[in-house]
Amino acid sequence: MLRWQQAVDRFSKGIAVLTAILMLLMLVNIFYDVVMRYFFRSSSIGMQELEWHLFAAMFLLGIASTLQAEGHVRVDIIYDKLSARAQAWIDSLGVVFFLWPFCALVAWYGYDFALESYHLGETSGDPGA
Repeated sequence: MLRWQQAVDRFSKGIAVLTAILMLLMLVNIFYDVVMRYFFRSSSIGMQELEWHLFAAMFLLGIASTLQAEGHVRVDIIYDKLSARAQAWIDSLGVVFFLWPFCALVAWYGYDFALESYHLGETSGDPGA
């Protein structure tokens, strides 16, 4: 079991590094977009859309490493006063009853939309303008 946990932790840390790289790419993209817009009066819809894609990937991939580092915001009025065992139970129940069902709903309902968009060859309504 310890090997499994270590493997998952290593994978999660790798995802955290990828997330940090995506953050840097997004910052460079936004900087470029702002400079082009305000200094050269030029704008690229494609670069603006890339910002959204990078943000979405960064957010979705960053959730796991933030959860591992216990960096999510929570109301600590009662939680801090509990024992480590009780905190672990709350965390575990939160994952089982809130996180996993949410992930399952997104996957269940999002799969058909994504598949249909792919088969239709759906693209941006204003690519590269």
